[in-house]
Amino acid sequence: MNEKINYEQLNGLDLAYYGDAVYEVYIRQHLLAKDITKPAKLQRESKKYVSAKAHAALYALIEAEGIYTETEQKYFKRGRNANSHTKAKNTDVVTYRISTGFEAVIGYLGASNQTERLEELISWIYKQVESGRTVNHGTTK
Repeated sequence: MNEKINYEQLNGLDLAYYGDAVYEVYIRQHLLAKDITKPAKLQRESKKYVSAKAHAALYALIEAEGIYTETEQKYFKRGRNANSHTKAKNTDVVTYRISTGFEAVIGYLGASNQTERLEELISWIYKQVESGRTVNHGTTK
């Protein structure tokens, strides 16, 4: 898999589409590495990372701590402001748009081959979720 993606020309939804796939692989690998192997538990645990509500909770922390670079924030806005013709499932429009922005940043980092920065961000995400910091932001009860 050595094909180059012209990420600068992609719209926010395209970046989010790619980012969703990249992020999902990281999360699945992480959960399996933690020896979580039962499908029901994998699904339950993955929701803490991959749902629109989880993305919005993580973004609230990202924003509060100034985690994104200026360029990453630009790509977040590109994704968040994209005109999606699909309806948000199980969440409100604002949360869905924040989630799309979050995924667009992951897509941008993946497509631009910024693996070190991507893994730094993903590692930070693992810590936030596993320490319970996203719980107060609506991802789990």
